[in-house]
Amino acid sequence: MTDGDERPRPQYGEYATPEEQRARIRRPEVTESLEAGVAPRPEPPIAAPPAAAPKPGPLADRFVTFGLLIYGFVNVVTTIIQLLDFPGYAERAARLFGVEATYTALSAGYVWGAIASVVYGVGYLLTAWLTWRRLRRGRIAFWVPLVGFVATTVVASVCVTIALTSDPSYFSSLTGAFLK
Repeated sequence: MTDGDERPRPQYGEYATPEEQRARIRRPEVTESLEAGVAPRPEPPIAAPPAAAPKPGPLADRFVTFGLLIYGFVNVVTTIIQLLDFPGYAERAARLFGVEATYTALSAGYVWGAIASVVYGVGYLLTAWLTWRRLRRGRIAFWVPLVGFVATTVVASVCVTIALTSDPSYFSSLTGAFLK
């Protein structure tokens, strides 16, 4: 005890600030500095551990994946160009099935053709992004372009079907060729 002070003298650092306690626990030289009345040297910054770089996936997977992405890009660009001229697209499709039919629902064709084009573009970009993420993590990724193709084609086919069925005479000519 000290004169006039009823509190006992701290023995175990209970009056020390949390920072002082942490400093003394981690660095014993801080205790010596504080007892000598000298300000301790600042603690050196802790370096972050080096980030573990994921190892790349198998070479064959990367080769197939990039091949599928390139093939998909070419197909998406050519399909978008065709869909933006939907009446021509519909007439080429009818000729492919051996039917002479003229597509006349122009406004519906242009709207749904543009929507299908956007679906193809966004679908490809999303597929490429998801593929890139898997490749960066060193995971097998060849299946992502395949699933992306199927999902995008299903949604875009719905848009094309809506456009084709919006012209009843064209659609009956097309279905009549299948029912013969």
